[in-house]
Amino acid sequence: MYCYYWCQRFDINYIKCSQLILNTVKQAVEKSELIAKLQKEILSLQGFRTASDDKRLQFGLGPLENAFPNHVFPTGAVHEFISPGTAEAAATTGFLAGMLGTLMQDKKSCVWISTHRTIFPPGLKVFGIEPDRIIFIDLNKEKDLLWTVEEALKCEALAAVVAEVKEISLTESRRLQLAVERSRVTGFLHRCNPNKIENIACVSRWQIRPISSELEPGMPGVGHPRWDVQLLKVRNGTAGSWQLQWADGRFEHIPVLSKILPSAYIKKTG
Repeated sequence: MYCYYWCQRFDINYIKCSQLILNTVKQAVEKSELIAKLQKEILSLQGFRTASDDKRLQFGLGPLENAFPNHVFPTGAVHEFISPGTAEAAATTGFLAGMLGTLMQDKKSCVWISTHRTIFPPGLKVFGIEPDRIIFIDLNKEKDLLWTVEEALKCEALAAVVAEVKEISLTESRRLQLAVERSRVTGFLHRCNPNKIENIACVSRWQIRPISSELEPGMPGVGHPRWDVQLLKVRNGTAGSWQLQWADGRFEHIPVLSKILPSAYIKKTG
């Protein structure tokens, strides 16, 4: 009799324990699903899309795109590019032109804002961009630049906004981030020789350097533009370094390391 009572009690405790375990597992799964949903929504607000989104732009960055969450370059966000010298600035301008060529495929326009414009508009045709589709705004005062950038980023009719700005604070960058979260416009901040580099509200920080091009045997010319692309920081992603070139109207990943040109040599050869 005692053995029967003990077995019954054991069965009841076993059932209760099983139910408790199942409830705990169910709560953990629900919690995990809720966290994943919230993470997806937050990443979407920051410009990070999933590969299954209806409209995904193909930038052709190759392995570099794997550094971003969901392996997708974040549009509708603000990116920061640091150029310590003129050689890096020229290389960054070329790289940005390649990115703009993809962003402007849907016939939208771009705004390019600066106080000392150095870009040669007809050269944009190399990257598949008609210069008349870019609105160049040349300002006389540095203090007017960030206000103009913010207002441009609020315009949903634009594909992208490029701003050549030297200094920017965390508070100022947050205003730009809030603007793109509403408009879904992609912003590029090109900072040439900044006095200080601090954390700002951008999804990524880049540094582009020129590398030597290679000619095909028996072919004249200077070769395709090549860059050493360093992703210094990326929100919720992985930093790294890659080498890319622009050929046949698109980016191509270079698996073999090329020699990075010294700034003095670039200035000497033009």
